[in-house]
Amino acid sequence: MPLTLRPPAPPRGVLPLASALTVLLLVPLGRFAAPHAPDEQIAPPWTTPGATALLGTDALGRDVLSRVMSGGTQLLAVSLLAATAAVLCGTALGLAAGWKGGRTALAVHWLCDLLLAVPALVLALVLAVALPGATAVVVASLLSGAPLTARVVEAQSAHLRGGGHVRAAVERGERTVGVLVREVLPALRGLVAADAGLRLVTALQIAAALAVLGLGPQPPAADWALMLSENLPGAALNPMALFAPAVPLAGCCWLLAAAAHALTDRTEAAV
Repeated sequence: MPLTLRPPAPPRGVLPLASALTVLLLVPLGRFAAPHAPDEQIAPPWTTPGATALLGTDALGRDVLSRVMSGGTQLLAVSLLAATAAVLCGTALGLAAGWKGGRTALAVHWLCDLLLAVPALVLALVLAVALPGATAVVVASLLSGAPLTARVVEAQSAHLRGGGHVRAAVERGERTVGVLVREVLPALRGLVAADAGLRLVTALQIAAALAVLGLGPQPPAADWALMLSENLPGAALNPMALFAPAVPLAGCCWLLAAAAHALTDRTEAAV
């Protein structure tokens, strides 16, 4: 039987990671390809899809397609900022607790337990009363996500502390910060990247929830979550006005979650 050569299969988890990265890169560019300005009135309210508006119009007669193409930039930007803050603070706390142990670890555990006692969405709602929507999302994601990151990083950094390369660096007289940055952090990059995906999904969910409740971006801003609350009254007249923003919002959450899961699998396989 003749042998057939097959192309090598892509590494496991590459497709979700590539898809998530592509979405993060393309969403900010959508507004430049929109056929109309997001706040331009082009037809009567709740016009059904047609030649003038491929997805119809919303409550104010604005093009739904143009608003969807322009509506994800701020949502993802705020979520990325919130996830970055949570991962950085959580990683710093986890490294300190895992390396020092003792009273430092107990203090970090106490702080994490205190912050995790309050649900993230409840915390975001309370903060949104006194802070702007974007700031409330960042602070709520930081206070609810950093403790989870800290626990994951602490467990692994405490394990790495006894590794041969770490001991060698300590015996060479390197400072603690240098050991953590050059020896411990590189070994944690896969774990931190996987956790960052989860923090991003959580931040996106918090930002969307606040926007739907009217505590995020305000009209006439084009925002996927805000469009859900704006177009709910006319769902029977033009269902696409409600369905169109819901699809990319749910799709981004799913892709980011799949990417985080793929990174987790790759990290576990490498251990």
